[in-house]
Amino acid sequence: MHTLDTVEVDGVELAYRVWGTAGDPPVLLLHGLGEGGVDWLTIAPRLAPGRRVYALDLRGHGASDWPGEYALELLRDEVAGFLAALGLTSVTLIGHSYGGVVAYLLAQRFPRLVARLVIEDAPPLLPQDPPLAVPPRPQGRMAFDWAVKTQFTAQRNAPDPRWTEDLSAITAPTLVIGGGPTSHIPQELLVGMAERIPDCRLVTIDAGHLVHERCPEEFLTAVGAFLEDGM
Repeated sequence: MHTLDTVEVDGVELAYRVWGTAGDPPVLLLHGLGEGGVDWLTIAPRLAPGRRVYALDLRGHGASDWPGEYALELLRDEVAGFLAALGLTSVTLIGHSYGGVVAYLLAQRFPRLVARLVIEDAPPLLPQDPPLAVPPRPQGRMAFDWAVKTQFTAQRNAPDPRWTEDLSAITAPTLVIGGGPTSHIPQELLVGMAERIPDCRLVTIDAGHLVHERCPEEFLTAVGAFLEDGM
């Protein structure tokens, strides 16, 4: 069982789901672009024994507000504000894809907030040549604001170089999980990322980009071993 709650951070209402016992070591899960906290429904209960697990709907997604502005710096700072609003420090932070980017930016900027970091198939952002194009918005209702896709694509095309340079500033022990050769993410970028982060290990699970969805047992085994190693 889990609960769905909301909290306001700087005027933006954020929705989140919670599993586990209050007061247990906190884990925060950040979803990929276009997804939401529901993306973790098969994973979160398995992580919850002995932990308090939070799955956040990032701004512009799911039941959280869709304010129209989605710069990665905003998301990074808003997640820090979310943790402050809930009185959480020293969390285990797990992010997939887009959420993984937000996670490593948070770990760079606010190291005291992150005790351990798991990055699932999320590469460092490098300038794109030729630039990535934004496809037309699909018809009908969507589970996220299409402006997220538009603005993220712009930042992927011309990212702040410090986002890659400052991977070396991450102090949290880090696990990078790659999806292997069937992922659309170039896996050599994850190798380079793992070399930049001071205390980092790289595990490859041949599942494609959606590692925790397609191979949940292998994902949980890798994450469980990483977390137990730090206890």
